[in-house]
Amino acid sequence: MTAEDGGELEGPALVREIEGHLLLAAARQEGRTAGARLASRLGWLTDTQREDLEAQFEAEYLTLARASWHRTAERAEELRRDYEFRYRTLRTRLLACLLLGCAVLAGSALVLSVAV
Repeated sequence: MTAEDGGELEGPALVREIEGHLLLAAARQEGRTAGARLASRLGWLTDTQREDLEAQFEAEYLTLARASWHRTAERAEELRRDYEFRYRTLRTRLLACLLLGCAVLAGSALVLSVAV
């Protein structure tokens, strides 16, 4: 398998490429099956019309599936950015509280050592 630029795929990129092919193959099969179910209910179609309807249904099904995948990927990216921002904010707040706590402890220790 090669990437679109002609380079060899390795590791996670190869796995993603294979997953993509499997997902596309599954969507095609679902489209074909749904198209065949629809065509079987239309008994008046000729064999050529039935095959054409099934092919058009499969193509439309794939178009809709791809659009859905793109929306899902965009939403996942949006959520990832939101969660990363939230995580950074919480991490910064935790560090600030930790530093404040250390400063309070150091100040208390200093006051106690001077008082004694």
